[in-house]
Amino acid sequence: MKLSTKVAELTNIIAPAVAACDVALWGIEFAPQGRRSLLRIYIEALPEEQAQGKHVTIEDCAAVNHQVSGILEVHDPIAGEYVLEVSSPGFDRAFFSDEQMHAYVGQTISLRLIQAIGTGEQKRRKVTGTLDSIDATSLKLTAADGEQFDIALSNIDKANLVYEDA
Repeated sequence: MKLSTKVAELTNIIAPAVAACDVALWGIEFAPQGRRSLLRIYIEALPEEQAQGKHVTIEDCAAVNHQVSGILEVHDPIAGEYVLEVSSPGFDRAFFSDEQMHAYVGQTISLRLIQAIGTGEQKRRKVTGTLDSIDATSLKLTAADGEQFDIALSNIDKANLVYEDA
């Protein structure tokens, strides 16, 4: 889950504006689409507020949109037109860094891998299962069928939490 150079640049510009709105930056997606690009910012309640049950509101999203729009006007890091969206990460949140997954040990995650894992005809690039553990270089995951995987973090292209209604 390596950030592109453009997303890293945008993160450096946007993070202080998001923090000024008393919310946390969860992640940024930037999708250049010809003449009109998409910049999507995910925000989360601050950890101490999450502990009190606070969630991101529409008002939080509007405040971040306003703050970030001003910063982007000044820095002008995106060539051409773009659409700015601000949202909470939602129940099926994408993970933008390995560190974010630590809080979800014991829960179900879905991974898209860079290189397939497994043996013979059972090789797969998509794996879903319970996140058993994670360290600095790899994670352990148990699929619903009981198969266990030890996956290098460097082999993860995309990771999402799988929402399970209790």
